[in-house]
Amino acid sequence: MESIKTIYSIKHKNGAIRRVNVNIAATTVENYRKLKEAGIGTYILFQETYNKKMYEELHPTGPKHDYAYHTEAMDRAMEGEIDDVGIGVLFGLNMYRYDFVGLLMHAEHLEAAMGVGPHTISVPRIRPADDIDPENFTNAISDDIFAKIVTVLRIAVPYTGMIVSTRESKKTRERVLQLGVSQISGGSRTSVGGYVEPEAEEDNSAQFDVSDTRTLDEVVNWLLSLGYIPSFCTACYREGRTGDRFMSLVKSGQIANCCQPNALMTLKEYLEDYASADTKAKGEAVIAREIPRITNAKVRAIAMEHLAELKDGKRDFRF
Repeated sequence: MESIKTIYSIKHKNGAIRRVNVNIAATTVENYRKLKEAGIGTYILFQETYNKKMYEELHPTGPKHDYAYHTEAMDRAMEGEIDDVGIGVLFGLNMYRYDFVGLLMHAEHLEAAMGVGPHTISVPRIRPADDIDPENFTNAISDDIFAKIVTVLRIAVPYTGMIVSTRESKKTRERVLQLGVSQISGGSRTSVGGYVEPEAEEDNSAQFDVSDTRTLDEVVNWLLSLGYIPSFCTACYREGRTGDRFMSLVKSGQIANCCQPNALMTLKEYLEDYASADTKAKGEAVIAREIPRITNAKVRAIAMEHLAELKDGKRDFRF
């Protein structure tokens, strides 16, 4: 809890960390309640594989060995009042069809038992890492199968955010963005302390190789060039629009009155505080294009007012 408080306390230029997602091993309802009280955003835990036999072979001892305890972690997290949870598997460990169906059944279970399904689903797959060669995994999936997984997931769980990390290359990420991925990372480091200082090759502690090594600004610039709106929005978490409250807005379509203006305003913040000159020019053009597309006249007027205030140095407006 102290780490989370420290993260939230950090300020940089005009910015601050407004939302902390947590990815830790399965724990107790009491500990999940502590995370909730600390103000986390989404709790994320990947199943790795839903095949019980293979899971136990991959975790022969230690706290992760208990398949049931690990698989039921999201139920306990929601009992601990964490509304938004993120699930995923590591495609390539097991037959992808088995794990894909397991992923959908897990989402269906949470919807039925807890009243709301997962907030996000991640789709990592086996990638090169220290002593790891994907060619040695007979269940490793091709780019085409990966694209099909993303496509069917988007159809099956249309209201769930889908995450693809920098494990994937620029080419692959561009392909799946068109198929339903809604969240991507940029400028990621997977080594211990990787955001603080470079690590010597012989001391490599990276969890896996990063395929997309571009900076955050390069990723934002790329998204703008593709016609997307890079959004840094955290409004729903801080306004209490989580869990079933978030899903009800999504399913009714009313979330558009929040998401679109919030995306534009948080993009404007990034452009003013951190963007390169080229990224800023592209971003301003996208904002000018998108403002007239806000259908609610009142929301549009307020958003335009806030965009002007953001240019003058004010920060953190949200719907």
